[in-house]
Amino acid sequence: MTAYLNALGVLCALGRGKAEVAARLLSGDASGMQPYLQPVAGRQLPVGAVPGELPALPFQDLYYQTRNNQLLLAAAQEIEPQIRAAIARYGAERVGVVLGTSTTGIQESTQGIAGLIQHGQLPDDYHYGHQELSAPASFLSDWLQLAGPSYCISTACTSSARALLSARRLLDAGLCDAVICGGVDTLCDLTLQGFSALEATSERLCNPFSVNRDGINIGEAAALFLMSREPAPIALLGAGASSDAHHISAPDPQGKGAIEAMRLALRQADITAEQLDYLNLHGTATAHNDAMESLAVSTLFPAGVPCSSSKPMTGHTLGAAGALEAAFCWLSLSPFNPEQLLPLHLWDGQQDPALPTLELVAPDTRLSRSAPRRMMSNSFAFGGNNISLILGDAQ
Repeated sequence: MTAYLNALGVLCALGRGKAEVAARLLSGDASGMQPYLQPVAGRQLPVGAVPGELPALPFQDLYYQTRNNQLLLAAAQEIEPQIRAAIARYGAERVGVVLGTSTTGIQESTQGIAGLIQHGQLPDDYHYGHQELSAPASFLSDWLQLAGPSYCISTACTSSARALLSARRLLDAGLCDAVICGGVDTLCDLTLQGFSALEATSERLCNPFSVNRDGINIGEAAALFLMSREPAPIALLGAGASSDAHHISAPDPQGKGAIEAMRLALRQADITAEQLDYLNLHGTATAHNDAMESLAVSTLFPAGVPCSSSKPMTGHTLGAAGALEAAFCWLSLSPFNPEQLLPLHLWDGQQDPALPTLELVAPDTRLSRSAPRRMMSNSFAFGGNNISLILGDAQ
């Protein structure tokens, strides 16, 4: 069964809404990357923060009061008419919610615990539910008064890519007629401190696949799709998942799990490697991830494929990254990209001689063919969890 991606709501460091995000993505605009509000382990780190005020939450209940839910609401409001129409058409019990996240409300919980340490009691605005994994899905379902399946997935950096895969399974199983799916994650001190402790963060704009790469930047984002069986111009054509369980944080250096995920996605989409038009790389700019991914991509695409990492423009948005980068493929296939540009690969141009050479997208690179166009997005996570998604023109 074809899973159509009927609508998209998105915000990240590139901006808010499809038009702004697409324009800045396709022009290679990294101006949204700004210094974090405070030093982390004595270092000033660039981050991909969502600019400006966020919408007020519709509930007074303290349980819902997190920045994560504000980001989620902003993305949902962009496609609220389509969501409301789906609810009216199918019924509240036939519309599901599947989200990926990793931070949920950890920043608010961290601030509450800091208050406990400093003052001997938790502040009045602390609520344990802020950090519950299910909190974003519960918020969205309660706001929309849905009665269908509603849950969150947290598999680190593949979380929201896996949410799209799970949403498709709900449609295939006949449990839902429409699913609101995607991901949301918010900047927080704990995440930045944790990646700094792993010596994985960079004090500069991240530099994927360069010999000078020295770590990631962290970002925040929300990306929501409305997925259904209702025909639309863009569809989720294929999805592949694997788990190589090589190491708790380091990828398998041979890229076996990554290759398997990409191969499964191609098989489900019923296309060959040569028929893929673009690949959004996981591209974190860490030494081990880029080495693994370049090997995996060059193995599966020996003839080459245009590819790029969008993380220098957004930061690594963790649990939201899979859905956000699938959204970049959606935007590249949509009318928001009239010139048929491909997302630019921002880096210093200094190829690492130890890595296989990839066909990295240069300025003004365009799609090489007309419909049917197909694009892949890779997401690789701690624990060897791998997801590849293929979006394309609906057949």
